Amino acid sequence: MDDSWKKPHRRFNPMLREWVVVSPHRTQRPWQGKVEKAAEPSQVQYDLDCYLCPGNSRAGGARNPDYQSTFAFNNDFPALLPDPLPPQTDASSLLRAAPESGICRVVCFSPRHDLTLARMSLQELRSVIDVWAQELKSLEAVPWIRYVQIFENRGGLMGASNPHPHCQIWASSSLPNLPQRELESFEAHQHKHATCLLCDYLELELQRKERIVCENKSFLAIVPFWAVWPFELMILSKRHVGSLLDFTEPEKDQFADLLRRVTIRYDNLFQTSFPYSMGLHQKPCGIGEVPAWHFHAHFVPPLLRSATIQKFMVGYELLASPQRDVTAEDAAARLAGLSEIHYLDST
Repeated sequence: MDDSWKKPHRRFNPMLREWVVVSPHRTQRPWQGKVEKAAEPSQVQYDLDCYLCPGNSRAGGARNPDYQSTFAFNNDFPALLPDPLPPQTDASSLLRAAPESGICRVVCFSPRHDLTLARMSLQELRSVIDVWAQELKSLEAVPWIRYVQIFENRGGLMGASNPHPHCQIWASSSLPNLPQRELESFEAHQHKHATCLLCDYLELELQRKERIVCENKSFLAIVPFWAVWPFELMILSKRHVGSLLDFTEPEKDQFADLLRRVTIRYDNLFQTSFPYSMGLHQKPCGIGEVPAWHFHAHFVPPLLRSATIQKFMVGYELLASPQRDVTAEDAAARLAGLSEIHYLDST
């Protein structure tokens, strides 16, 4: 890595068209701030008190079937509703509001309460990916849906209300802020260069080999050059595709492989059940072809230097600009150097 990266500098994020401040020298500062309790994996395969375990009653009153594999259902407490009432709004352009419709689903990855993506087999992960694709296809068929966001909040540190392995799917009648900004960047890059932004970036990362964590035939996992969070990671499809629905069957297997390898590395980093928010960013729907869009997945983990010390977005970052201490290159090297055998299986 060039020594110039060891001094304070800014890095540009072409996907969101914003700058990130990087301060590598701050990794040496002492920590006397908040310390969290290390996350421990569940030790039980079935929890009688869990709302998501097979056969149990959920908080909304419905009872789960005795499911044996991946299981999807309507969220009992959805953030979006199919038919919301129009909000009160002011005619002034400074006080704008608009109705927002949506459908919210929950996907239980497994009937086992003690599993995570990192602890599931490739066959079990492939089942999850198949259900994601089925849900995506079904929700995109709803005429008024414009975007389907599949995401997982793993761990109490990320606000997960239940430790059972699961994710959420929010399908909305409008394009959310971050996908909207990414789409604008993708289309601007395509208009200017007649190429795909992420295809160009992927080729650059494969040439430089400075931020690669792991890869296989179909996908690349990297710490982005412009990453904000200490061990932020992005998975890119090597082929230019817009969504899960464009994957071939071998690509679905390869995606399962990389999801497993990435999440095992996360757990091995601090030997803990590593918390993160993960989301698939796929092309919008209901607006015609979107040739500039390139499938990618974001992993945003909060841990900073150990299983008990997290990064906070406060002060300068809330009021001015994102900032990080650990360089993307150092983070990638640490993740890439970890074993792909889960620490719980290595003893």
